[in-house]
Amino acid sequence: MSHAIPLPVSVVARGPLLGEVVLPGDKSISHRALMFASLAVGRSRIVGLLEGEDVLATAAAMRAMGATIERDSDGVWHVDGVGVGGLLQPAQALDMGNSGTSTRLLMGLVASHPITATFIGDASLSSRPMGRVIEPLTQMGADITASPGGRLPLMLRGVAPAVPVEYVLPVASAQVKSAVLLAGLNTPGITRVIEPVPTRDHSERMLAGFGAELTVEEGPNGRIISIRGEAELQPQDIQVPGDPSSAAFWLVAGSIVPGSAITIRNACMNPTRTGLLQVLRMMGADISETNARTVGGEPVADLVVRHAPLTAIEVPADVAPSMIDEYPILFVAAACATGRTTARGAHELRVKESDRIATMAAALTAIGVSLTEHDDGLSIEGSGGTALKGGLPGGAQIASKLDHRIAMSMTVAGLVARAAVSIDDANPVATSYPAFFETLDALTRATD
Repeated sequence: MSHAIPLPVSVVARGPLLGEVVLPGDKSISHRALMFASLAVGRSRIVGLLEGEDVLATAAAMRAMGATIERDSDGVWHVDGVGVGGLLQPAQALDMGNSGTSTRLLMGLVASHPITATFIGDASLSSRPMGRVIEPLTQMGADITASPGGRLPLMLRGVAPAVPVEYVLPVASAQVKSAVLLAGLNTPGITRVIEPVPTRDHSERMLAGFGAELTVEEGPNGRIISIRGEAELQPQDIQVPGDPSSAAFWLVAGSIVPGSAITIRNACMNPTRTGLLQVLRMMGADISETNARTVGGEPVADLVVRHAPLTAIEVPADVAPSMIDEYPILFVAAACATGRTTARGAHELRVKESDRIATMAAALTAIGVSLTEHDDGLSIEGSGGTALKGGLPGGAQIASKLDHRIAMSMTVAGLVARAAVSIDDANPVATSYPAFFETLDALTRATD
């Protein structure tokens, strides 16, 4: 799944963004829909699945472990599951490409099955530490041999029966939480995860929808999620809502490009995913919600964003778990605001597809933004509204570090730059938002 030939992209200001965006399916929910359907007994139907490379890596891995997964010509996916406990030994290494979510959640699934799987990935994924998942899964009995630093490639020998644990998350991570819960699916007894800081809860919502015996309660040290093992999951019809992390690029672009007005359809409004929306409104963004509804157990709405001058703020640190993937594009919004924005509390950015703090600091500095790098975020001197007077300086080539969110964030920055912003490789965008550049062209075509 690696990209041998870089795909450079050069972006210049194009004028207002006008029109509608139909979002791709939510990546987090798409991963889980494929995994849980593969563990049900019977046929599940999935509508709106994100067909990016990360999700396709999950589909390939579940096929390799026995599930039958097919896509109809109309884009509907059908999954015939093997049942909890029914995963088969994969014949080859599981290639996770660039997907940390696939890797960490599948490690949890394999951990409580009597099979062995080897996980490999591209250069970016192979640089990301897996120790935070290795620790609890080892406590449950899995035998894991990783490359130095707890990285890929790694071999995981599952065990059945595994040992139920009560695990307190040392960091706010939905992936670690989900890995432990998924290992608990085939573990006799009750497996518990305690999260001091709430993280995205798609696993809990969807597991309950598939029939798992799962409870969520508030305890003195945080949320306690308990799952009873040896579960029997029932097949489901799933409609995947639009990805709020993909909506983020249009929310910021619509806010900072003068004259813009964008309607974003079908955005997931799960409260554990709306941190950026909250922060942009604190900065003065003009974003309204319409047509609120529930899709597949998740709150959904259409969002309308119009250009508005942004004002710098001190971003509340406790909002970080609900917008961790959106910090790179928030940094772009801050660069276009009036005043000094400080966004901290995001240590997790250091271990994403790239070190997103260092990578965005270098990228923004290259296009003329003044900032201070912290261990957990950035302080950014905004342009004082210069987007209205000709934009950010621009005129630099950006190293995306094989990180899709860096590439898309700096593309948005290019939309308000006085000189071209060149991205060294846009290929990674296909991992989460294959139609991103096509959508951008459509939004700017109305002003050509």
